[in-house]
Amino acid sequence: MSSFLKSFIDPKKNFLARMHMKAISTRLRRYGLRYDDLYDQYYNMDIKEAMNRLPREVVDARNQRLKRAMDLSMKHQYLPNDLQAMQTPFRGYLQEMLALVERERLEREALGALPLYQRTIP
Repeated sequence: MSSFLKSFIDPKKNFLARMHMKAISTRLRRYGLRYDDLYDQYYNMDIKEAMNRLPREVVDARNQRLKRAMDLSMKHQYLPNDLQAMQTPFRGYLQEMLALVERERLEREALGALPLYQRTIP
């Protein structure tokens, strides 16, 4: 990416990006979610593979956060304010593993090897 585009989407340098990040953070805190929880493992096979490689505790915590968010949404409620203050919506747990899986897939494609997984309709 060009340096102009990087500075345009960097929340430290751009006021609008900072406002957008704050709005996303507020919405995620209301339900107790993290940004990486929003990735759908049925949409992209790389995400599914990255989820399979994560430790079981991390995946269980993700599933628990998603269940709690769905429950709160169905009840038209939010987390209490004291619990919202404790949430860390931008603490990532999936990005490093996802980057590794994508690098491996691209390397296999460059070498002409067969893919590890085929896309299937769930």
